Amino acid sequence: MNEKNSLLAEFEGVVAGHRDGHGFVVRDDGQPDIYLPSNEMRAVLHKDRVKARIVRVDRKGRPEGRVTEILERSAAPIIGRLLQESGVWLVAPEDKRYGQDVLIPKGATGSAKPGQVVVVELTEPPALYGQPVGRVKEVLGEIDDPGMEIEIAVRKYGVPHEFSDAALAEARALPDTVRAADLRQRVDLRDVALVTIDGEDARDFDDAVYCEPTRVGRGKGWRLLVAIADVSHYVKTGSPIDIDAYDRATSVYFPRRVIPMLPEKLSNGLCSLNPDVDRLCMVCDMLINAKGEIHAYQFYPAVMHSHARFTYTEVAAILQNTRGPEAQGRKALVPSLLNLHDVYRALLAARQARGAVDFETVETQIVCDESGRIERIVPRTRNDAHKLIEEAMLAANVCSADFIGQSKHAGLFRVHEGPTPEKQETLRSYLKAMGVPQSISDTPHPSEFQQIAQATKDRPDAQQIHTMLLRSMQQAIYTPVNQGHFGLAFEAYTHFTSPIRRYPDLLVHRVIKAILLKQRYQLPALPTPGEAHAKLSKRLASRATPAAAAASRKLNAEMQAWQAAGLHCSANERRADEASRDVEAWLKCKYMREHLGEEFSGLVTAVTSFGLFVTLDAMYVEGLVHITELGGEYFRFDEARQELRGERTGIRYALGTRVQVQVSRVDLDGRRIDFRLVRGDEDVIQRAMRDKSAGPVADVGGTEGSKSGRRKRSGAPPASSAVQDLKGAVRKAAARKDGRSKGGAAPRSRKSRR
Repeated sequence: MNEKNSLLAEFEGVVAGHRDGHGFVVRDDGQPDIYLPSNEMRAVLHKDRVKARIVRVDRKGRPEGRVTEILERSAAPIIGRLLQESGVWLVAPEDKRYGQDVLIPKGATGSAKPGQVVVVELTEPPALYGQPVGRVKEVLGEIDDPGMEIEIAVRKYGVPHEFSDAALAEARALPDTVRAADLRQRVDLRDVALVTIDGEDARDFDDAVYCEPTRVGRGKGWRLLVAIADVSHYVKTGSPIDIDAYDRATSVYFPRRVIPMLPEKLSNGLCSLNPDVDRLCMVCDMLINAKGEIHAYQFYPAVMHSHARFTYTEVAAILQNTRGPEAQGRKALVPSLLNLHDVYRALLAARQARGAVDFETVETQIVCDESGRIERIVPRTRNDAHKLIEEAMLAANVCSADFIGQSKHAGLFRVHEGPTPEKQETLRSYLKAMGVPQSISDTPHPSEFQQIAQATKDRPDAQQIHTMLLRSMQQAIYTPVNQGHFGLAFEAYTHFTSPIRRYPDLLVHRVIKAILLKQRYQLPALPTPGEAHAKLSKRLASRATPAAAAASRKLNAEMQAWQAAGLHCSANERRADEASRDVEAWLKCKYMREHLGEEFSGLVTAVTSFGLFVTLDAMYVEGLVHITELGGEYFRFDEARQELRGERTGIRYALGTRVQVQVSRVDLDGRRIDFRLVRGDEDVIQRAMRDKSAGPVADVGGTEGSKSGRRKRSGAPPASSAVQDLKGAVRKAAARKDGRSKGGAAPRSRKSRR
């Protein structure tokens, strides 16, 4: 389409507001977003569906538009604080992307009091010359009430948090224990020493494991049993509990609280593989040879009796010292744990042989006190017990995918595609710019990523290189069309091991049971797709190749139903992740408000055109150093190198650069923490001065031996203006430091934003 036609055409999409008052139309066709200036946002709100027309294109080729028609107002409630100003009641939205306060008539405030957090239902939409009007639908409480951040998040993201009366009634009618009638046509494994291994704070137990040595073919090997809670025995297709579970699609985990997919009677009781009680399960029974290859497997329904509830810490201690106090208390079960450790090492060797991507990343855990306030943020350390369970679950999931594929039955696979051509090119440019000799091919295999990770693990900038490798990956989705799992290097993979907390696993169980009974499982009629489903569907369609799009259109009715179920589960998985991240960001902001003005060391973990994101070493909290805080010169963003470079001084801030920052501002509503660069300014500038005298390249966080780390040495002295710039920058940095030591603060730009 030429430029003239594009200016005449109209496009449909969803409005995405911005906290600064402008917004964008996220187009349904996947083309670049259309910018909406603040005056165009007066009559619309964040999440409204509109039709828009491009009216101009700016100097950088970005389209600016005008809303021509409002197709659908968003039904999402607005959460905010009730305020009274000059006798007028209004609600200031907690999500600043809405951009406008909501007027509340005097009789529409209900029982809410000024300052309380409320849920608002709109009665009149905004207009060009009028604010939106609404009524208070629900009072959540005071802003500082424990758990308020979770109450806000579940409503902000539309997370279902109350079970229907029908589902609760059905749950109450279920038995408290396994009945004799439930044991028919099940293998009795109650004498097998199956155990659960989970975290200290786990409350529901999906999986139990057992391993013993055996002959596999002509060599040695192991028999590995992975027993998974048989949720499908109690949750029937189309039942009230099933409808609620499908709506949620996943459990949502917050610090100190879980919103479960199933009622508590099932998730923590009847289905949970608690110790010393009988429980129904579905078993993946595998024979694994010395090379870690799955030689044979079978599935069957069973009844089990968990012989112990282990924690990861306890198992790791036993494996490290089989004569220690932990092992002495579990003498009868130690041999099975050692067998599990042996089969884990074989499975790990097989993972490495097939070239699966395995980056070591730091995960954190928020530790809260009784009132919900953060006490500390600590790294989660993965020991051999974590990895042992992970490899056992991967093996069972692979067998599940193979079983469904071999049976030619429709189902959901967990698909992780390789990087898009655009991301491949970005990664190649970055690796070349960083002087990494290895690169990826036009049709990359996961082993190529693993080889790059291994080859660069000892470099000073290893963390930033591994970060870029991870960012080039796509997100995994659920789909009935098997396209393999790129990251794990599996030809087929699905989720079988967590039916208490993931709906796709429950569907996989039903399919496996149907295959065992030589039947065909039929999906029930599915509800109308939600907003998240529609958004993900359009995003996937926009990135699909023409061949993949054509294949998708040719799917029969049964496969289309499975595709809709997969999209729904994928979208709600993302919704749960967003809600969890929102709560964590809120808690971290409240935590950092207590540390305003304090200084910390940190690492640059992201570089953008508007500044640096820095993660603090001690706190594991990320904040923004805006570009206006980097000094009095112009910084250019180099996307290939992922760095900001000063045009006059040559100062460079890249991924992995170590800096010292001060906490300068915390915006709780915006979930945003701002840092100011402190020490490191002077060091960086002094280094740049030395490099200027040696040549034109200054490198912060560069790599020895890489192209970005080499300095061209010439005898020519630097230009006097550059020397004066550097000396002036040093004086300014010292003055800022002196000012801070006396209680002063460097001025901030009012326009600074992410």
